[in-house]
Amino acid sequence: MSPVLELYERKFVVGPFQCNCRLLACPTTGEAVLVDAGDEAGKILKGLQGVEVAPGVPLQLKYLFHTHGHLDHIAATREVKKETGGTAKIALHKEDEPLYANLKMQGQMFGIRYDDPAPVDLYFEHEQTLKVGKLKFTIVHTPGHSPGSVCIRLHEDSQAGSKETLFSGDTLFQGSVGRTDLWGANQEQMFKNIKTRILTLDEDIRVCPGHGPDTRVGVEKRSNPFLT
Repeated sequence: MSPVLELYERKFVVGPFQCNCRLLACPTTGEAVLVDAGDEAGKILKGLQGVEVAPGVPLQLKYLFHTHGHLDHIAATREVKKETGGTAKIALHKEDEPLYANLKMQGQMFGIRYDDPAPVDLYFEHEQTLKVGKLKFTIVHTPGHSPGSVCIRLHEDSQAGSKETLFSGDTLFQGSVGRTDLWGANQEQMFKNIKTRILTLDEDIRVCPGHGPDTRVGVEKRSNPFLT
C-alpha cells in the first residue's frame, strides 16, 4: 500500500451564495487543482499568490474542476484561468455544459452581471481517473441536482484523519441534500445516486460539500433526515 500523502489544502468561501472553493495541491510536485471557483476571483487569486505547498515547491495550477455548472460554482473560472497563465484546464461534465455556457443568463436571474465563461477543456466521465502530481482523483457522476453533477473523490488524503475525501458539490450536505427544483434537476435520480454511489463508500470518508461544513459518509448515512 502506498503511503498517505500530506495534502496541501485551502478553502475559500466565496460569493453571495458562500460557495466552498477548494485548492488542493500535491506537496511533492506543487501541481494543484481548484475545485469550484464560484466567485470573487480577486480573493481566490490573492490566496494563490506566492504559495509554496512545501519548502521550495511553488504552486502550479493544472486544473479548474467543477462539480456542476450553476453560477455560484463557475463564475470566477474565466478570470482565474486567465490570471494564472491560461494553462489550467477547465473540467466539467458535458451534461452541464448548457448550464455553464449560460452563465450570463443565470446571473441575470439574480441581478448579477457576468461575462461569458471560458471554453471547457476537459469533459468529466463517470469513473474517470485523473492525476494531479501524485494526487489521484476519481470522478463520480451523480446527476440529480443538475444533469452533470459530479462528486470528486480524492484518494489517500490524510486531512482530518481521513484517508479519502469526497467533494460532493451540491448533491450532499451536512444534514441535507441538493435542491431539485432547478432546471434539469431530478429528485428521484439524485436520491438514487446518493444511496448507490455515495453512501456505499467507506463511512470514514470525509465529505466536503459545495456549501457549509464538512461531514463524513457514515454520519450522513446514519443521521441525515433526508436519507434515513
